Amino acid sequence: MKELTCVVVGGGFAGIHAIKAIRKAFQEKEVDRKLRLILLDPHPYHVRKVLLFRPAVSNEPITIPWKQILQEDAQFVQGALQHVESDKKWLLYKDEKGQDHRIHYDLLVVAIGSVARQPEPDQGGISLNDIHTAGRMREQWYTNMKLAAAKGEQEQERLLTAAVAGAGITGIETAAELAHAMRKEAVNMGIDPAKVKVHLLNAQERLFMEGPAKASRKLDSTLAEIGVIVHHREKAIREEDGHLILSSGAKLPVGLTIWALGLIANPALRHMTLPLTDDGKIIVDECYRVPSSQGIYAVGDCAHVVDMESGKADQMTCKEAIPQAKRLGKIIWADLTGGQAPQHKGVLDSFSIGLGPDRGLLWTHKWGLDIILTGKLAYKTKKTLWDYVSMV
Repeated sequence: MKELTCVVVGGGFAGIHAIKAIRKAFQEKEVDRKLRLILLDPHPYHVRKVLLFRPAVSNEPITIPWKQILQEDAQFVQGALQHVESDKKWLLYKDEKGQDHRIHYDLLVVAIGSVARQPEPDQGGISLNDIHTAGRMREQWYTNMKLAAAKGEQEQERLLTAAVAGAGITGIETAAELAHAMRKEAVNMGIDPAKVKVHLLNAQERLFMEGPAKASRKLDSTLAEIGVIVHHREKAIREEDGHLILSSGAKLPVGLTIWALGLIANPALRHMTLPLTDDGKIIVDECYRVPSSQGIYAVGDCAHVVDMESGKADQMTCKEAIPQAKRLGKIIWADLTGGQAPQHKGVLDSFSIGLGPDRGLLWTHKWGLDIILTGKLAYKTKKTLWDYVSMV
């Protein structure tokens, strides 16, 4: 029995669900070839990126060892993809020690995702990039709060104030969790929790432009209840001398600035030989195949996936990446056997937003109606989604 090697590059949400889908497609069919599954990822664990704000507010771990996710028939290789030789079907990678290696593949799935958009070096603050920068945020606001008790009123106000620059879903969730955590810690330290302030800088005219205005208003009111002050049509320019300078010219006294500026396709893609869009995403067809590169597929945040009926491109969210990955297993099987491969389909318009413990907002548009759920039910739905995407 000839062995078929399938390498999935990237152990984010798209990658782990792609492995699961490919395995399932082979298990459900009678095959005359043994499947060898390999996952290549730079980290020795899966990072639950939807919970990246958690290390900024608590000690809760958001990593899962690969042995808890991968089954025995999948091999994990720690390394970062460097180059793809599509004509020879080799991929080159660097291991954790910086040594170069290569793997021969029959099938290659690129799912290396996205990275946080970075502020300029002179803008100050901390960008929410990974668990390490999130940990630095928690250390800073906690230290600020300890110092605040011994300071005068003006300096205390600054130390008890944080700002989140960028009001996408990550920014909203980070601001909500931060306000809750800081207020809780204020009580423990004997500080009036009402003195804690978290500013959320939103460049748009309202929050959550993807949904209806009434959902935005609900977000505004819920955030206000938990101590988040939202500034609409306002950008953060830079932090200097304990103040955050805004596009309007105003200055906010802050002890911490967090940058949550959204996502861009993984810049590592630009060093490879795969076809890219102007914004750095891999060009794929309606079945996630990379043109002129036999046996190579791409899904998730790093792929430019377009619904052929609507012409709408998928966004960088797990709600789009996971259906792509689940469909990919059937596509690969069809391509190997000469069958009809299923084509991409867009997902239902829906978003869920966490707003701190036991608070959330869920919106979906169906039957011409905007359906909005809030409170504990919305939070439980969001938590279920968080667990599902990491296969917890």
